[in-house]
Amino acid sequence: MKLPTTIKNIILNSICYLYVLLFVYAAVSKLLDFVNFRVQLGQSPLLSAFAGFVAWSVPVVELLIVIMLLFPRFRLTALFASFSLMVMFTAYIFIILNYSSFIPCSCGGILEKLGWKEHLVFNMLFIILAIVGILILRNTVPKELPISKPRNLIIIFSISTVFSIGTVIVLFLLSENITHYHNKFTRRFPHFPAVKSKEADLRLNSYYIAGVDHNKIYLGNTTAQLLVTVLDSTLKQKTQHQIELDHKDLPFKSVKIKVASPYFYVYDGSVPCIFKGNIKNWRAKLVKKGGEYFSLAEPMDATTMAVRTQKRGSGESIMATLNVQDTTKTYLNPAILQKQIDGIFDTDGHMVYSKQLNRLIYLYAYRNQYTVVDRNLTIDYRGNTIDTMSHANLNIVNIKSHNQKKLGQQPLIVNKDCEVFNNLLFVNSGIPGRYENIEVWEQASIIDVYDISGNSYALSFYIYNEEGKKMKNFIVQGSVLYALIGNRIVRYNLGKAITKNYKNNRKLIK
Repeated sequence: MKLPTTIKNIILNSICYLYVLLFVYAAVSKLLDFVNFRVQLGQSPLLSAFAGFVAWSVPVVELLIVIMLLFPRFRLTALFASFSLMVMFTAYIFIILNYSSFIPCSCGGILEKLGWKEHLVFNMLFIILAIVGILILRNTVPKELPISKPRNLIIIFSISTVFSIGTVIVLFLLSENITHYHNKFTRRFPHFPAVKSKEADLRLNSYYIAGVDHNKIYLGNTTAQLLVTVLDSTLKQKTQHQIELDHKDLPFKSVKIKVASPYFYVYDGSVPCIFKGNIKNWRAKLVKKGGEYFSLAEPMDATTMAVRTQKRGSGESIMATLNVQDTTKTYLNPAILQKQIDGIFDTDGHMVYSKQLNRLIYLYAYRNQYTVVDRNLTIDYRGNTIDTMSHANLNIVNIKSHNQKKLGQQPLIVNKDCEVFNNLLFVNSGIPGRYENIEVWEQASIIDVYDISGNSYALSFYIYNEEGKKMKNFIVQGSVLYALIGNRIVRYNLGKAITKNYKNNRKLIK
């Protein structure tokens, strides 16, 4: 049934005005909070290398389309441009959701309160509206024009769709190539350094490794923050325990669990507070409340915990030790973390403790350096990982409208994570070396092994993806490495190429 011309005009005008409203709101909101919008693009895994160009071009194009929509003679062209732009936005979100290594916390742009999937549906609805508007306008053009023929219209739609999706894909590939850094170092890969022996499906990807001992591995859960899941070394037997706290009225935001058998710790550095308990009954008592906020914590023994806290006034990161039995005993050493840019983002990193050597290791995330200190936070030495990134490559932006500092673009991560056992430091590296196959790099995570007792690099090995997911968390216990990969926990047996490097006694750091 054909609609009357009046109804068609009402539908067409409604579509055009909806697009005008959408693009005016989107462009103006971006320009009014331009610095924050550029930061969001810079943190995107797809467009980080082109954040400056895209941040300006998108609102400009949106406003040009609005002007064209207001004039009837340009509406057909404007609707095709709207269709292409919305296809680009949709392709961008689809790639983020399905092929990105991580999903940024905010989609940004059009409607910030919408999630990524809601944005996808929203964009697809507007794509349909653009198609409807184009079909209505097509019937009003002279028949001698090519677009009046259905075959030509399908070709134009196809070309527009392919061009829009192709543009996003090309930007993504170019951005990946630009931001991907290759060092000029060569790794050593011995034969069969680590062999997968067992695995289990956890059915959830919200687990993290809270600790390990000789026979058990302990998992925390970000969605059930006081639930501990205990697996045996075969990954077959599983038990769960609900931690009981003697104080539950605190304003918790991000609760973490650390197990250092026979004790366990529950802490939230944003309160700040620390609870301590025994794994025999999983009941914990509040041992520290108040004082300085902290962002990392690592138990060193039954009474001492190392934390990364902040200097008063400047907010710069600083290392400290806390006595959980006597909270008045706190020691800070501002010399451990070395400021390069701001003392906050540039000193971000990972902290692990070797109970066999009684040494704390702090590994920087954005540079090739780690620092080894003793129990009193006295520096033994500063070591380097094998890549050449000696200075943090960060773009820090001060957003005055939000009174915040943010990273202007996704940073180059040199060291993603680390663990220590005895004298060996295991580093999940973020940097490919010379002669390394990028296809293999994309299909696996790489672990570099360092001997912290001798300040030397030993070897490297791969931990392969599971169901297309990279390793997100791991821990080492003697000759075994446990890795969380997607929904799965995988056990690797470490070969002699690795275990022969362990020291049999508590040899002091050279």
